[in-house]
Amino acid sequence: MEHPDITNASRRIKQSEYETCAANGVKEIVEVKIGYDGIVLASSKKAAPLKLTRKDIFLALAKDVPDPNGDEKVVPNPYKTWKEVNPALPDKSIEVLGPPPTSGTRDAFTELAMEDGANHFAWIKALSKADKKKYQAIAHSVREDGAYIEAGENDNLIVQKLEANPNALGIFGFSFLDQNTDKIHGSYVDGVQPTFEAIADGKYSLSRPLFFYVKKAHVGVIPGIQEYLNEFTSEKAWGADGYLAEKGMIPMPDAERQQYRAAIEKMQILMSLK
Repeated sequence: MEHPDITNASRRIKQSEYETCAANGVKEIVEVKIGYDGIVLASSKKAAPLKLTRKDIFLALAKDVPDPNGDEKVVPNPYKTWKEVNPALPDKSIEVLGPPPTSGTRDAFTELAMEDGANHFAWIKALSKADKKKYQAIAHSVREDGAYIEAGENDNLIVQKLEANPNALGIFGFSFLDQNTDKIHGSYVDGVQPTFEAIADGKYSLSRPLFFYVKKAHVGVIPGIQEYLNEFTSEKAWGADGYLAEKGMIPMPDAERQQYRAAIEKMQILMSLK
């Protein structure tokens, strides 16, 4: 379901992007939140699920990591096993199959997991304001030495490889994990395993809200936009038993759906962003 006058986003539009829109004459934008998704690190059910933190994930997968000697500088990632990252983790090689840089799932993974992991180091977190380019180079760059394998965007292929190699992890959206629970399970992240309920109530840290954006000036003018909005905000689409949930989206709670439906009916403008 697509419309040329709708902007889709897997995360909330940033202040800088809103300002760019305004500079180009698009000053009235309506935000539509439709539900939630989660990013998982899954493994074969032949192996016990890992119990990771976002710091562990960053140290395991970043291209450059803080110097293990304690100096405030980064060095090429030296870690070969999960135990080297965290003594509480298994002595298994770091092998992760994940999406390429062009993937929205990869973008969400670096923002939700890698950034937060990097922020556990105060001097790196300070770079987010002092030197944003350097900060992003550290927090968003994934290692290229074979520990992280770009597996394209074929999630079925990743599942097959996880079955063949119980030591490996795969990164994809929660919906695909949910469709393959007979073969794979999700790693714990910060003490919480990815489940429908944990994502819906915000307990699982690698979860993200899903949005799209509409130019208010086009509603009622460009054919199909109002109908598009009506369809997406109908219970048969975004409701607890709607077809978007069947496709893997985590519905918002009833009260939140009502809140967004009311805002859309009023064509409430997105005025400021965090």
